[in-house]
Amino acid sequence: MNGEHHYRLRSTWTGDRGTGTSGYREYDRAVTLEVDGKPAISASADKPFRGDPAKWNPEELLLGALSECHLLSYLHACVTTGVVVTGYEDDASGTLQEDGNSGGAFTEVTLRPRVRVADESMVEAALAAHKQAREWCFIANSVNFPVHHEPEVTVG
Repeated sequence: MNGEHHYRLRSTWTGDRGTGTSGYREYDRAVTLEVDGKPAISASADKPFRGDPAKWNPEELLLGALSECHLLSYLHACVTTGVVVTGYEDDASGTLQEDGNSGGAFTEVTLRPRVRVADESMVEAALAAHKQAREWCFIANSVNFPVHHEPEVTVG
């Protein structure tokens, strides 16, 4: 499946309180993210940046994209090596460092996948599949900060 893939998303600011961006505190950070044929996502800035903590923020969406991409790449890697995965959860975390000039960047992300496999004989290959998943993950290959992995594999 080589080739170029194109994605489209519509971001709509819905936070005009009637005076636009007349002042830093005068507008809401509400955004709606839409992709044709899918449910819309209500998003906002993170709470420290005057956002709504009940809505998804860009930092969480980036962390989610890294976690999901690794998960999907990992499942594919397991299929190719004969590992039967029966459960997968990830407690991902990331660190964003502000630069003091109203900007900043992620400095690292750590994925902590807890994988359950069907048989004890699959544990070693299940752990090794994380390396292949890291190489295949489009999102991890697109960021300029380290994405660490602390996997755990159980049988059951």
